[in-house]
Amino acid sequence: MRSTIGKHGGHVIDVDGHLTALGLLRPAEPNIGVLRALHRAQVERVAYENLDIHLGRPTGIGAEESAARIARGRGGYCFHLNGAFAALLTALGFDVTLHRAGVQGDPGSPAGATGNHLALTVRIDGERWLVDTGLGDGLYEPLPLREGSYAQGPFTYGLAPSDAEPGGWRLLHDPRGSFTAMDFAPEPVELSSFAGEHVRLSTSPESDFVRVLTAQRRDAKGVDVLRGRVLRRIDAGGTADRTLDAPEEWYEVLTGLFRLDLGDVDAAARAALWDRVGTAHRAWEAGRSR
Repeated sequence: MRSTIGKHGGHVIDVDGHLTALGLLRPAEPNIGVLRALHRAQVERVAYENLDIHLGRPTGIGAEESAARIARGRGGYCFHLNGAFAALLTALGFDVTLHRAGVQGDPGSPAGATGNHLALTVRIDGERWLVDTGLGDGLYEPLPLREGSYAQGPFTYGLAPSDAEPGGWRLLHDPRGSFTAMDFAPEPVELSSFAGEHVRLSTSPESDFVRVLTAQRRDAKGVDVLRGRVLRRIDAGGTADRTLDAPEEWYEVLTGLFRLDLGDVDAAARAALWDRVGTAHRAWEAGRSR
């Protein structure tokens, strides 16, 4: 069954295919309980990942294309994940707004809605919620747009009005997280406005997406993060790293832990990808030993 979405440009997505990938049935009505369940399922079952960049397979960020990727067992990064999720929520009757946002990688990086991230808000019964399934080790559930501190698993997040974006908001990540903060501007935007930044992030040699292969998956107790050949688990027990030295083990982690369907990646492409990741890993180890 296919559903037409008009609010964000007339996209047509396979709603039931997306819901099947999330392990959920079509809800009867849009409410906060349903929104929480959808958000949890998306971050648990749809990996934040950039494999196609390292496979040399350019992607677009249109909601229809991204939703189809999810339905066939793949993920993406914020433009794919939040773009498709916004389309799904809209099809299910939620009032969704897309926002220009910016992830601040470290305290020395510029704050503000730099455009390297897409954030979502959803209005339910007069209250707005921050919804973000595209932050990797970020939110497990939506947050009400109210200033405060919010604990989710091993992470505690702060939410406050943004100093860098008047009228916008700032999400402060836990000190154990992979980035410092995320700011988003109040004005609504179209998904297509991120096309240029997507090209930069997916092609520039300076982009972290181009430099390092990653896959990330959030759950109620913590997060699993693969960067190159290093698999990290962060939970209440601490942080544990493990280097994956064999290609068979590495691919088993991608298809098992991260639930990625790599059926369209043949043996030659797998070997080339493993070699590429190995080269980057050796360079990282050399830099660390200096």
